[in-house]
Amino acid sequence: MPTRGTLRTLCTRECMYLMLARLLNLDLQVPSNPKRVTFLVPEKNTFFFFFFCISNLKSSIRVFDLQMANKYSIIVPTYNERLNIALIVFLVFKHIPDVDFEIIIVDDGSPDGTQDIVKQLQQVYGDDRILLRARPKKLGLGTAYIHGLKHASGNFVVIMDADLSHHPKYLPHFIKKQVEMGADIVTGTRYVRGGGVHGWTLMRKLTSRGANVLAHTLLWPGVSDLTGSFRLYKKSVLEDIISSCVSKGYVFQMEMIVRASRKGYHIEEVPITFVDRVYGSSKLGGSEIVEYLKGLVYLLFTT
Repeated sequence: MPTRGTLRTLCTRECMYLMLARLLNLDLQVPSNPKRVTFLVPEKNTFFFFFFCISNLKSSIRVFDLQMANKYSIIVPTYNERLNIALIVFLVFKHIPDVDFEIIIVDDGSPDGTQDIVKQLQQVYGDDRILLRARPKKLGLGTAYIHGLKHASGNFVVIMDADLSHHPKYLPHFIKKQVEMGADIVTGTRYVRGGGVHGWTLMRKLTSRGANVLAHTLLWPGVSDLTGSFRLYKKSVLEDIISSCVSKGYVFQMEMIVRASRKGYHIEEVPITFVDRVYGSSKLGGSEIVEYLKGLVYLLFTT
């Protein structure tokens, strides 16, 4: 129970914003499902409470308006992801319900029926929100992004894996960081405070960390996680960078971020926890490691 002399107000963020918008004669739209917030305000400080709300409202309106003005095309390459794709789609819709987005699924002829699941998802969410852009066979990760980009109608593009190693709960953080900082690229990183990996063996952790340290030593890219593949790009920036990349497979991600850094694009980072795939088997093998080393040498002499 609140003590005497204390004004305890329980209200939704929507109510507060509408009330202040009317006071300021603003034309304001708000999300349909705002979170409930609690304010504990001494009566004698009511004036300062409203001053605080108004000052914070201005920045909130700016962030919200910019989010609503943007459209995000989420490109998800798949191969044998029948067990994962429905869950990843559900989680995207759950975590960014008030954002204008489309999910572009680029499937490389999966024999496990991934495309059949995607077609069922189109019936649930609509084929304007779930776009299936299939290819006849495995043609590489880099070309999958290029293929998806051709069909993207958003002014921002998100690339992420379908195996749940990139949790959609981080998407609001990516979007907020881009809006607040005006970044050209926002990349998820495992190697800063708040980031990490889960489900990897010690050997795989050492291999990943070693590869990242080696790349940093040789290339000095200015980002902490070179091999991460969970990123948000301005579409125009992605089109510019992707046109100059020649690598395929997992080296493609490293070349993208290195060339972006060399071109002087504004890159921000968001800490993420990378979780090893829940269903299916990893597609990273010895050949990919060899390609990584070859790609590292190539970038050393060409960037």
